[in-house]
Amino acid sequence: MTGNRLRQRPPKATHFLPHVQGLRAIAVMLVVLYHVWPGRLSGGYIGVDIFFVISGFLITGQLARELDRTGRIALPSFWAKRARRLLPAAITVLVFCSLAVLFLLPLSSLVSEAREILASTFYVENWQLAFSSVDYLASHDATTVQHYWSLSLEEQFYIVWPLLLLGATWLGVRFFAAKRWLPMVGVVVAVSVASLAASILYTASNPAEAYFVTWTRFWEFGAGAILALLPKLRPRGAWWPNLIGYAGLAMILGAGWFFNRDTPFPGYTALLPVIGTAMVITTDRAKHWWDVGSVLGGPPQRFVGDISYSLYLWHWPLIIIAPYIPGWGLSGLNRVALIVVCFLLAWLTKKYIEDPVRTWKFFTVRKPRITYAGVIGLMAVSSLVIGAAWVVNHPRYEAAAAELQQIRENPPECFGALAGPDCQNPELAGAIIPSPGFGNADSPGHTECFVQLNESAVKSCHFGSSSPDAPRIALIGDSHAYQYIETLIALADQRGWSLTTYLKGACPWTTAPVSGPSPAFTASCTAWRANLADELASVPGYDVVFTAALAHTPYTVSAANRDAALRDGFVDAWKQAAGAAIVTIVDNPDFEEDPNKCLRNAPASSCTEPRASVLDAVDPLALAGAEGGATVLDFTDKYCDETVCFSVIGGANVYRDQDHLTRTFALTLGSAIGDAIESQLP
Repeated sequence: MTGNRLRQRPPKATHFLPHVQGLRAIAVMLVVLYHVWPGRLSGGYIGVDIFFVISGFLITGQLARELDRTGRIALPSFWAKRARRLLPAAITVLVFCSLAVLFLLPLSSLVSEAREILASTFYVENWQLAFSSVDYLASHDATTVQHYWSLSLEEQFYIVWPLLLLGATWLGVRFFAAKRWLPMVGVVVAVSVASLAASILYTASNPAEAYFVTWTRFWEFGAGAILALLPKLRPRGAWWPNLIGYAGLAMILGAGWFFNRDTPFPGYTALLPVIGTAMVITTDRAKHWWDVGSVLGGPPQRFVGDISYSLYLWHWPLIIIAPYIPGWGLSGLNRVALIVVCFLLAWLTKKYIEDPVRTWKFFTVRKPRITYAGVIGLMAVSSLVIGAAWVVNHPRYEAAAAELQQIRENPPECFGALAGPDCQNPELAGAIIPSPGFGNADSPGHTECFVQLNESAVKSCHFGSSSPDAPRIALIGDSHAYQYIETLIALADQRGWSLTTYLKGACPWTTAPVSGPSPAFTASCTAWRANLADELASVPGYDVVFTAALAHTPYTVSAANRDAALRDGFVDAWKQAAGAAIVTIVDNPDFEEDPNKCLRNAPASSCTEPRASVLDAVDPLALAGAEGGATVLDFTDKYCDETVCFSVIGGANVYRDQDHLTRTFALTLGSAIGDAIESQLP
């Protein structure tokens, strides 16, 4: 855009301020330590927000100086410089992750890894994660590239922000001749305020999606941009800079220490680290060793800040891949070694990839379109490598699925839950079916029958016999009821039942109040249960209802009479079934971590958990069954002996994640569940 220059004093150059490099070091170390030791620094995720503020400050300052100097922004050159700075290292790590999919990661990860590597290649990973976050049945095991959500958001900022500033500059030239900088500041403030409001509202209603979407984060960039456009906000004097700077550091470190997974974020709580970062940025005083600028600008801090981008890129894939490397894992010593490896790779990437490509004259002295051709080439390389991994592994994926289906249809003798002291099959010794590499993919089908997190409309699905004389069976509950859907469908087909399902994620069939990830979910669960009660009252009565629920669902009941309140909640809900017999089941153990990770590198005998740590002391469904006259199935002694609970039983892999059963193992419970239901039929 051409025109007269802005009549304002442009911000001074800020790209290499030592204290900003020190802030980058703090940001990346918060994130790395949070991911390497999740329980030690529960709010370390706020490091990403520090990066956003810094980016807003630096990029806006750069663009404002160009506007003041030339009256325009050379968009092609700006975007080309950003691409040369960021893409080579990012694509390098994506190619590494694709090779890990091909050679190291479990086969079950193929679909999610391929999808997210492609999304990261084209910088839309934040939207990919936002869309999948509302799907309760989606695999929420982190992929090697999940951290690219923040890089995707930054790239979107780099595209949109210059256009926004250009538009504001045009307004200044056209309507504010005397104070042409006012529209730019006004637009940045307006966009930031609107984004903050959206962040607060959306975090309250849908926190999982709000964490990733673009418009809930733009205000963080805007906070840095305002500092760049209004340099008079920076403190002056001998002691004001340090007072404000150290207060900002305290806010950042306090958020990193005290925030946790339950903190509503980004929303209003993100104001603490964002404002703290802005306060530190305003402080560049470094005349004495105790000044904030000196503390943040030392050589070690500058070194970490200098490699922070590559360090961020490398740390997460290594964390995800480490458990799948034989003999490695994530013991305390190995975590320290992993950090050392991350630093080494980051330094090598900075020295031999980031810096050379950024300054390579082949690109810098030619028109931006040459850089864009290089961008297309790099993205093509990333797409081709993950495409090759897909071509090689997908036939294996399909073969594993077909083999597993055959085993389900013709299971070996004494397989899974059918094994016991009087039923042993020597051929299954050492067997793990499905394999640990495919266990995560062994989930139920019929996802159309499952109501998602914030939805409240009742979905009913019908299976089995359509005869009006067939026994009427219902399956009702949360995801721990849904894990039995294939078992109940098979029983309905075998025994001539008419089966109807009513299922909603994280929402058990009870009148006890349930909490959840957001007020919107809590409201949807309450509404769904009310709609379910109306549905049950409007249809012909069922003969038997089979129900299950996660034992440690977060209920909002008084601790003083918790067991009684939870028991009564289930009993009251069961009365909605209009006299149907109730068959329920004690919940399965909940492992601390997905046992498939352990089973990949260790024998099943080593992949157990202490019984006391994975079983709830009291399952409210068992209490409700005794009070409400229900038939209660308890397979605890099948899952566990007196001391430990198993991840493999009778050759069957029990879990598809840390607390949900594989479809294959759930099918082996069929005869016991079927007999219990049959015993209650009139």
